[in-house]
Amino acid sequence: MKERKHASKNIEAKKKAVDELADKIKKAKSIVLVDYKGITAGEDTEFRRDFRKAGVEYKILKNSLFGFALKKLNITGFDKDLLGTTSFAFAKDEISGAKIACETAKKLNDKIKVKSGIIDGKYMDATGVAALGSLPSREQMLAKIMGSMLSPVSKLVRTLEAYREKLAVH
Repeated sequence: MKERKHASKNIEAKKKAVDELADKIKKAKSIVLVDYKGITAGEDTEFRRDFRKAGVEYKILKNSLFGFALKKLNITGFDKDLLGTTSFAFAKDEISGAKIACETAKKLNDKIKVKSGIIDGKYMDATGVAALGSLPSREQMLAKIMGSMLSPVSKLVRTLEAYREKLAVH
């Protein structure tokens, strides 16, 4: 009888863990799945530090637990990605997790591999995540936009300044 009580407590704990993970998945703007096999402890520490600096939560979870949470949310397409060593990067934006994972993979000569991702609740394959990771950061995009917006104004100011100087000479 004791075994049954223990088993039901264990099942309840697992259900609670799946519910909490499903909630975390819903709240994340993006999640990147990474195969981290072959990475050293030092490389892993640096990888985690990069994620932490960007405000990305990096976790190693059981594939089955993540799979149950996805099933609960009716998110499909991850069966092959939930095999082998998998870590998960939960981000509050669409780009930062993908950017860090892709940059680190490149830096470590592909010791780690991006498996796939979830962007706004939808499956994205490794190619899509890599494309997302190659985009400039939000700050870089804003700087480019501001530069583009200010360029015509700068040209006008220079033209008027040159015209003023020309008038002052005469």
